Amino acid sequence: MPRFSVIIPCFKVQGFLRECLDSVLDQSYRDIEVIAVNDCSPDGCGAILDEYAARDERVRVLHLEENVGLGRARNAGLPHATGDYLFFLDSDDTLTPGALRAMADRLAETDDPDVLVFDYARTYWWGGTRRNVLAEVLAEAGDGTFTAAEHPGILDLLMVVWNKVYRRDFVEREGFTFPPGYYEDTPWTFPVMFGAGRIATLDRICLNYRQRRQGNILSTTSRKHFDVHAQYERVFAFLDARPELARWRPFLHAKMGEHCLDILSKPDRLPPSDKAEFFRRTAEMFRAYRPEGAEIPAELRVLNGGYATYLVRRQSGRAGRELERRARQARGVVAGRAGRVRTAVNRRRPLDAGLAVYSAFSHRGVLGDPAAVYRKAREIAPHLRGVWVVRDEECAADTAALPPDTEHVVLGSAAYRRVTERATFFVNNVNWPGAVAKRPGSVHIHTHQGTPLKYMGADLLGRPGARHGVDVPQMLRRADRWDYSLVAGRYAERVWERAYPCHFTSVHTGSPRNDVLVGAAPEDGRRVRERLGVPDGHTVVLYAPTRREYRRGGHVERIDLARLAADLGDGHTLVVRLHPSLATGPARGMGLTELHRRGVLIDATDEPHVEDLMLASDLLITDYSALMFDYALLDRPIVIHADDWGAYTASRGAYFDITAEAPGHVSRSYRELAWLLASGAWRDEEAARLRSAFRARFCEYDDGLAAERVVRTLMLGEPMPEPVGVPGARAVPSAGRDLLTSS
Repeated sequence: MPRFSVIIPCFKVQGFLRECLDSVLDQSYRDIEVIAVNDCSPDGCGAILDEYAARDERVRVLHLEENVGLGRARNAGLPHATGDYLFFLDSDDTLTPGALRAMADRLAETDDPDVLVFDYARTYWWGGTRRNVLAEVLAEAGDGTFTAAEHPGILDLLMVVWNKVYRRDFVEREGFTFPPGYYEDTPWTFPVMFGAGRIATLDRICLNYRQRRQGNILSTTSRKHFDVHAQYERVFAFLDARPELARWRPFLHAKMGEHCLDILSKPDRLPPSDKAEFFRRTAEMFRAYRPEGAEIPAELRVLNGGYATYLVRRQSGRAGRELERRARQARGVVAGRAGRVRTAVNRRRPLDAGLAVYSAFSHRGVLGDPAAVYRKAREIAPHLRGVWVVRDEECAADTAALPPDTEHVVLGSAAYRRVTERATFFVNNVNWPGAVAKRPGSVHIHTHQGTPLKYMGADLLGRPGARHGVDVPQMLRRADRWDYSLVAGRYAERVWERAYPCHFTSVHTGSPRNDVLVGAAPEDGRRVRERLGVPDGHTVVLYAPTRREYRRGGHVERIDLARLAADLGDGHTLVVRLHPSLATGPARGMGLTELHRRGVLIDATDEPHVEDLMLASDLLITDYSALMFDYALLDRPIVIHADDWGAYTASRGAYFDITAEAPGHVSRSYRELAWLLASGAWRDEEAARLRSAFRARFCEYDDGLAAERVVRTLMLGEPMPEPVGVPGARAVPSAGRDLLTSS
């Protein structure tokens, strides 16, 4: 029989679930069982739970056939618990190191109390941490045990289920269970605390309570917040059945009033049209359950009046703050009045259902995923007018990035404002500028820029070097406009939902720009080779390094390119593509341009379409570029050169260890890289096995129909099947020779 049964209900938390499970299973105290309840979660939670259960015998998984909600999911786990103590952990929270050992020691010191209450810290998406403001209550409780009557201050703590552990036989004897609905903690924690004969405290932070930027169910605007009334009725019924606990009625009466008024005051809880009804029902309950002779606290006396009186008092309390806010607004009115008036007029006009606006890579042209969606829309939905946003007139004149027949507008122009104010569809792989408002009825489709290895979005908050010059809060406010996030697989889905805690829907489309790779033919690469000037019959090695955050400017010369080109030998062409952020930096002047001029290699950094370079190559050498996830679809060899993996992860952070789960062989020095190339090991059976496993894990939705799936399902509203499973390990033949020969 384990000491702790940790019950973890899971629903739509795939971005946080691994961190939660690791925090439990990696504890030094191991006498536990984990009962994970998949509450019919539509995301990847079930697969994650099964993965953990397969490798740790302490984990058991229950898959519910229908979604029952948090309380009933906890109930589902209760009959399977065999531990001395029950611990209900929310699946987006984490335990602190050593927490279970500290709990076990404290339980032993206090001779197994009914309830142990411990401390927690709120952890915020932006990186801040704040301790429970009433932590002193835990220290004041002393070393022994007590009842709530003996130390009523314990009830001032947050009345939630997860900051306590409960002796299982106490819970079973009393018949405690969770009700359905919102605020299900209320009719559990109050009866437990009222009825516990022995309570102990642990003045130690044992849990990190994640304050999600968005996605917290209690921050959802809904009539379900009316459930709080029924939950308090359940607690009053508990007291009615226990005459010995009647002394708690005045306390509970006041708590109910405070809790309901707090819900009413929150701007994001109740629909505005329902607030008056919520107040009336609260006031009715407050009068119905008022104990005879009980004194009403001053702040709750508003419940003796009507909703109008409540509003007057609320508004009078805000008057000073509102006057100050308006004064600040007035100071900025004159400068922006004309623009705001024009914008307001245009936004009163209806959206153009046939207008789609596109942008890619900060308005650099018809590129990437948005370009693939645009081309497919022109093919199957020609009635949709597609307009591209470009950053300036120079970009508009670049026919390589913007074909001559492409309708476009320049960023910030009057034409740009007109189309962004009227468009129904917005397709981009970078956030739109802040001036683009999200109008009701518009559809924002975010494609991203590939599958992520390095930390992105909110995860950059803990990496000051990586986020230098990046306003993460502003980035997330702009991401709040996304309606849909395109993903190439379940891994990417989990990462994007974690890195961008916003209200979007992940769509299993695959990456539109990769459609050409899935369906590639040898002649596609051959045409690109001819354009680049690759001699006929040459083997093409594409070297694509990424930028480094630990070096100012981002460029670190990891490989002597002239030596690599020479070591490859006759019959080989080295093609180099730097990360786009390095294209105008000093990297080009540190020898690359000169080597290109002399014909030693081909500098393809300015090539607008990276898909073309992938099609033209026979081997990819990269370090940590997201290009590897796309290239894997070609089933051509990949070598990871990871000679600075430690420094890279320390500065930027990575979601997994690419050296342990690589799409091919890994070199940690130039000598190892040269040996891989010269020996032919880069193309051996192990390389093929690694490549296949990598593709299966990260490219499962890339079936060659991604762009069509986006246009039909998200823009035309037509049904289309989701991609099924992992695409076959189809080798796409290269346009040149199939192997590197030693020089």
